[in-house]
Amino acid sequence: PTRGPYAKNLRDATRYLLERSQRNGLITEVNEESRSMYGHGFAMLFLSQVYGTEEDEEKQARVRDVLKRGIGLIQRSQSRAGGWLYTPDASGDEGSVTVTQVQALRGCRNAGLAVPKSVIDGAIRYIERSQNPDGGIAYRVGAGPSRPAITAAACAVLYNAGQYDSPAAAKCFQYAWRHCQPNATGDGFYFYTQLYMSQACWQRGGQEWERYFPVMRDRLVALQ
Repeated sequence: PTRGPYAKNLRDATRYLLERSQRNGLITEVNEESRSMYGHGFAMLFLSQVYGTEEDEEKQARVRDVLKRGIGLIQRSQSRAGGWLYTPDASGDEGSVTVTQVQALRGCRNAGLAVPKSVIDGAIRYIERSQNPDGGIAYRVGAGPSRPAITAAACAVLYNAGQYDSPAAAKCFQYAWRHCQPNATGDGFYFYTQLYMSQACWQRGGQEWERYFPVMRDRLVALQ
């Protein structure tokens, strides 16, 4: 937000999000209230990156305040099972919203803000309990077959949480590797799947990333 040809665009986007921060910490628009936790998670992830690059102390302090209150909102809205659902007061959970909140918290933690370890531990347990015997992740705990898109996302989140060597992460990646290649459909969520599959492969590194990246890169360029 402070340099380069798109600095103004980033400043405008930052101002927009800060103005949507409510007193309880939720970042949302009125027309998004039915699924506000999605937008909140992505807004928090964006602002956590801005916070680390903002040079104006007053603006940085405002971003920090919004992030701290946003972390509190995520903590308060976590279900007993360890996940999150579409709204802060839903008292339920499902995989894709859970992934979004963990990504947001990881971004905040990387930027130097305090994130309760118990919240992350609860989210990891939730993902582990959502795992089927084939290694894939279901829509929510005990809710049917594995879903490639959510599995790719969950794998990236497990790695973000430092679970690089856990059995759950290994099984998760193996399922994703079988079902989330660049030529796979992603069960109708192709770009969502590859957004997270690319992160999982990058964090895993080695031959999987070396095999995945050139194919995905060429496919994206061809699809444009």
